[in-house]
Amino acid sequence: MKRQSSTPSRHLAVLDSDTFRQFVPLIMLGLLVILVSVLSPEFLSAQTLVVLASDTAVLFVLAAGVTFVIMLGGIDLSIQAIAALCSVIAALALSKWQLGYMSFVLGLLAGLAAGILNGIVHTRVRIPSFIATLASSGVWVGTALFISNGGNVPIAIHDSNYVQWAIGRTLGIPNEVFIGGIILIFSFIVQRYTSFGRYSTAIGAGEAATWASGVSVNRYKVIAFAISGAMAGLAGVMLAARQSAGSARSADGFLLLAIATVIVGGTAITGGVGSVTRTIIGALIVSVVRIGMTFVGVDIFAQQIVFGIMLVLAVAVTIDRSKIPIVK
Repeated sequence: MKRQSSTPSRHLAVLDSDTFRQFVPLIMLGLLVILVSVLSPEFLSAQTLVVLASDTAVLFVLAAGVTFVIMLGGIDLSIQAIAALCSVIAALALSKWQLGYMSFVLGLLAGLAAGILNGIVHTRVRIPSFIATLASSGVWVGTALFISNGGNVPIAIHDSNYVQWAIGRTLGIPNEVFIGGIILIFSFIVQRYTSFGRYSTAIGAGEAATWASGVSVNRYKVIAFAISGAMAGLAGVMLAARQSAGSARSADGFLLLAIATVIVGGTAITGGVGSVTRTIIGALIVSVVRIGMTFVGVDIFAQQIVFGIMLVLAVAVTIDRSKIPIVK
């Protein structure tokens, strides 16, 4: 009888722990906003909040894509390189090839193609996603350097009208914010209401069991990498529009930020737990920390130290240790 009575309390404790863990990122975001606003009251000004939302948009688009891969228990370390390559392709297509709005579509398709190739190498050649995407990132950066002759590809002033979809404003709100909102809605629908979203969670929670149930795991992995590549491509063309140029270094620094965004938001690096709605919270946390440290006067080089510590702590909190009994 004692054993039976202790079981419900044990389940309740686990449920309370899981529920609390889900709200940790939201609580962290609230505390960070309060802390930064106390140290620097102008942080809550309308102008600063608009800048915060605009900066968060590109980071969120990049992080939303890699969320799909991490949910499977994989990783995509090539998103920064894909974004850079797509920024170069979009700038070249606009300024030299005179393709107009199709330039940005071409950049997006290049990201999609790169993502599909990543997925095929990972699943067909059976190379761990860490190695496959780390190696491919060198290919994408090298390609960007080659087609740009190692420099920037500026977007001509007479082509500036074509980039207003990304850097312009609608009703006083930066268009980047609307783009981020569209990506959020799209990602939420895909994760919540499609078989891909449901199977992604199942694969991340237990790939062997999902294989045994007859699910084509490799197919869904390729789709996840394709989405990650396409969103990296979108982030790349947005960066090209913002910077008025494409460059192999246009997305430098975004890889760590994007991975930190996903993990800090509460998506487990081991897969099976998380969502893109958590990623938007993580993106806001990272942006508040970035802009907040600037307001407070933290050295820009010290900011990388802060993000590294944040990533380690986030992984320590979200990781499912039952999947890795031996840490190597």
